[in-house]
Amino acid sequence: MVGTRIERRWNESERHMSENASASATSIDRILFGCAYYDEYMPYDRLDRDIEMMKAAHINVVRIAESTWSTEEPQPGEFDFRHVDRVLDATERAGIKVIIGTPTYAVPSWLVRLDPTVLADTPNGRRGYGPRQIMDITNATYRHYGERIIRRLVAHVADRPNVIGYQVDNETKYYDVVSPNVRQMFVRHVRELFDGDLDALNRAWGLDYWSNRIDAWEDFPDPTNSINGSMRGEFDAFRRGLVSEYLAWQASIVREYARDDQFVTQNFDFGWKGGSYGVQPAVDHFEAARALDIAGADVYFPTQDELDGRRIAFAGDLTRGLKGGRNYLTLETEAQGNMGWLPYPGQLRLQAYGNLASGSDSVMYWHWHSIHNSWETYWKGILSHDFEPGRTYRDVAAIGAELEAHGDRLLHLTKRNRAAVIVSNRSLTALEQFSLEGGFRRGGNQADYNDVVRWMYDALYGLNIECDVIDGDRLGEGGVTSSGRALNEYDLVLVPTMYCASDAALEALRAYVSDGGHLVASFKSFFADPQMKVRCDRQPHAMTDVFGMWYNEFTPPHNVGLDFAPVAASYVDADAEAQVFMELLMPASADASAGTQILARYRHPAWGDYVAITRHMFGGNGGWAEYVGTMTSPEVMRGLVADAADAAGLTGADDWPRALAGTVDVRRGVNASGERIDYFLNYSADPVTFTLPVSGEDVLSGDAHSAGSQVTLALWDLLILAES
Repeated sequence: MVGTRIERRWNESERHMSENASASATSIDRILFGCAYYDEYMPYDRLDRDIEMMKAAHINVVRIAESTWSTEEPQPGEFDFRHVDRVLDATERAGIKVIIGTPTYAVPSWLVRLDPTVLADTPNGRRGYGPRQIMDITNATYRHYGERIIRRLVAHVADRPNVIGYQVDNETKYYDVVSPNVRQMFVRHVRELFDGDLDALNRAWGLDYWSNRIDAWEDFPDPTNSINGSMRGEFDAFRRGLVSEYLAWQASIVREYARDDQFVTQNFDFGWKGGSYGVQPAVDHFEAARALDIAGADVYFPTQDELDGRRIAFAGDLTRGLKGGRNYLTLETEAQGNMGWLPYPGQLRLQAYGNLASGSDSVMYWHWHSIHNSWETYWKGILSHDFEPGRTYRDVAAIGAELEAHGDRLLHLTKRNRAAVIVSNRSLTALEQFSLEGGFRRGGNQADYNDVVRWMYDALYGLNIECDVIDGDRLGEGGVTSSGRALNEYDLVLVPTMYCASDAALEALRAYVSDGGHLVASFKSFFADPQMKVRCDRQPHAMTDVFGMWYNEFTPPHNVGLDFAPVAASYVDADAEAQVFMELLMPASADASAGTQILARYRHPAWGDYVAITRHMFGGNGGWAEYVGTMTSPEVMRGLVADAADAAGLTGADDWPRALAGTVDVRRGVNASGERIDYFLNYSADPVTFTLPVSGEDVLSGDAHSAGSQVTLALWDLLILAES
């Protein structure tokens, strides 16, 4: 059973972590600043010159080998590590550290010749050879040869003193695989999930509909053609589990050879909408990260006039939560990047420190040089195609000099945030099957789950309220959340569209509010169970008493305004409108003394009797739960979250970043020496002036600043303050 294999890999990984808990701390003793380097791609031999330029730019780490299986094994069993050795020799002489990537995400042509079933079968047919990430990660032939190249490569490099860690695979996902072996494993998985009880399966998934009932396991249909959301949702969850098992499998092989001071990581990427945007639909990051020593992230985003800090921050807040709140690595981010992303002067520096401000212990660019052939020719690196030390290189060198001089005070930044955002892979899948706007499979430009997540997350970011992003699919299964903290340690918890909620998660949220916590949930939350079956009582299921309201009707809004009560009106735009989706809420009581406050009603000739937003006291310990029954503009959501933050008590002396919201972005933490480090980031094309609320030393210049003094930041500039 794949589930058994996954659990075995997790147990091995967690035993490794308990025996080597300090691996990440001992092997990363400085901010890692570097890039991916591909000696194999060079049009001529320039390794010595590249190393010379890297040293001049204060680069202290490179990642190599992850993309070049066909170079490292040009024919089956013929291994050629000359490029790896050349780079290791040159970097060792220069004092540059190396992360070795296992080269399994791009398969050689000879492997496909040996067994064409290595290529993933998808709903659109078998993938064709050429691109990366076209394989079935469960395929026995792929696993056999993949294991061999991993073993040969890692054994070859493990004793090299400048190899500090390993990246297993690269931006791994399940690649929409529906190969016969995957479908067979899925049937076994479902059989185990329901203890072989077909009647229980049919009831749970509602399979009597349209004669989908299954009365023999041999009759289990192809899930890719199913009209049943529960079947398709579980199939996606199962395939995410394949990724977790695959990475744990690789990590266990690597650890047979790795030294105790070498770490294992993976460069997780995110949902994509013009750049890194939200939760990754094809990987359960929280589950997959269990196999790693340190979580890693690839963070990409538009620059120039579109640059802001939200995408960097979301990626960091999520990745930091994958290993119990520990630091992570930014293994890839852009230098010149995609077409249209060439950064303005100052932006590259701002981006680098934005990653560190989220708790990253590294900034690593993809990639060193702009390549001269093939798919990513115009996704440009630090160097342009002429290899000249141009403006981007000079910017990188200036950042590197600052980090070499002052990075020790920015290393291992830890956070103790008072707010959290709960996310759910199962809910993401559900909203693909049952779209907000149409009720059927999402298509075109319809709003999706990540739009709702970012709508709520971005409101916190815009208020300078930092948060942890935590796992909702396992909420309530242990004493702590994925962030390493108990839920009741947060003063404010936001829940964007948690469509699929387990009984354990519901009980955890009920207890959180009852014990004095403050909860803000959006529309379409708590509607179905983890199997995507809609609950059959009043909505929101098991939470109507917590929110002090209920509903059973909903619709996309058309020309529907929002009228806010005086308690909330000062926070929001008077011209606010309902957007995308609206639920017709009915409060349990319109009497505020009875516990339910009506924060907003719908303004519409048909829907004017219904409520849009409520807040309700619950549990007798000062806790309350707010429910937002419709989507709004980002500005209105920011106002609602500001109101909620005030009501939750995020107004103390240490909440001063809120006063600077809209002027400068503030990110904070405590460094390895116990200093409070404050980042002031000007993601703006205009200079900004503000009054410093605290005294401290400018980490980069050494200048002293007093509380109450005026500070002016140039466009795209920043200040890092170590508080006195």
